[in-house]
Amino acid sequence: MMRKFLIPGLIVIASVFGALTLMATSPKLEPSVPEPIAATVRVIEVQPQAVQLTVHSQGTVAPNTETELIPEVSGRVEWISPSLVNGGNFEAGDELLRLEDRDYASTLKRANAALSRAEAEYEHAQFEFERMESLEARQLTSRSMMENSLRAFRVAEATLQEARAGQAQASRDLERTRIRAPFTGLVRKESVDIGQFVSRGAAFATVYASADAEVRLPIADRQLAFLNLPVGIRGELPEDLQPEVTLSAEYAGQLLEWYGRIVRTEAQIDTMSRMVQVVARISNEGQAAPLSVGLFVNAEIQGLIADNIVRLPRVALRDGNTVLVVDEGNRLRLREVDTLRLYQDEVLIKGGLSSGERVCVSPLQTAVDGMPVSPIPATSADTPIVTG
Repeated sequence: MMRKFLIPGLIVIASVFGALTLMATSPKLEPSVPEPIAATVRVIEVQPQAVQLTVHSQGTVAPNTETELIPEVSGRVEWISPSLVNGGNFEAGDELLRLEDRDYASTLKRANAALSRAEAEYEHAQFEFERMESLEARQLTSRSMMENSLRAFRVAEATLQEARAGQAQASRDLERTRIRAPFTGLVRKESVDIGQFVSRGAAFATVYASADAEVRLPIADRQLAFLNLPVGIRGELPEDLQPEVTLSAEYAGQLLEWYGRIVRTEAQIDTMSRMVQVVARISNEGQAAPLSVGLFVNAEIQGLIADNIVRLPRVALRDGNTVLVVDEGNRLRLREVDTLRLYQDEVLIKGGLSSGERVCVSPLQTAVDGMPVSPIPATSADTPIVTG
């Protein structure tokens, strides 16, 4: 009976002992930590270069020279040139309007007659004065007669000068009945008809020169630093300091360009917009098409050439002035840089990066200093080039 219970007990004890021995001798399992997966990022190798800075603006074309045609004499309009219409063109010296000149011609005739009479009286008075001088030298005339002769000669001389001035004035007035173009240009507006009486000093047309045109371009005061202009200079610029400017506009279904220079800056800064007005002058000679007054144009002004500049796509710039540099161990490093200029798709960096370094241009949502990455070269699609 006792053997009946002893054998099963020994079996249980042996099983427990075997299990304990197996647990004691089995190897311990260490918890495994997964290796971080390196994110694939696109990088650009830093290559400093010289960059031509530009400043963009917009403006409306205005004439360089504009004036009103004003008659210097009064009269009734006798003839009007076919060019004297809105938009009409003319050459310098062309006759644009003619007034009735009969009264002025008569005045000139009277002035010529008065001049002839004054010349004759002057010659007679001069002869008498010289004769009296000769007689006085021989003591054959009195002192009073000599003085009378001198007085008559001086009066005749003054009368002659007055007659000459009157004749010159009458001649000018007759010439002024024909109003001529002061320069080659176009008619902006006119308000005169045949038979109309025009008064001296009353404008009847506005004309402007077509040889040159000007555009006032507003520029933010901070952008003046990008142009090659001396600080504080105002008014007309010396020729060697006039930046080149390119104007462009859609005109007659075509994209046209015109080339000129910035010739002056205006002295006043707009207190609201902080803008400075610079003036571009464009010569129509040699252009693909004349620059039309009133046309709205875009302007690109050539500025300074900045050396050792790094051009990167705008996405490379993180919070503030920070970029992500991929070091030699393919880990991200946060780097503060000195930016020169920001554009919509590009940033110009003037300090903080060295030649040959790699800058991340991939839009990472989370970027930690020291984070491992797998860099690949960026393509042209990742590096948009922006001019200006």
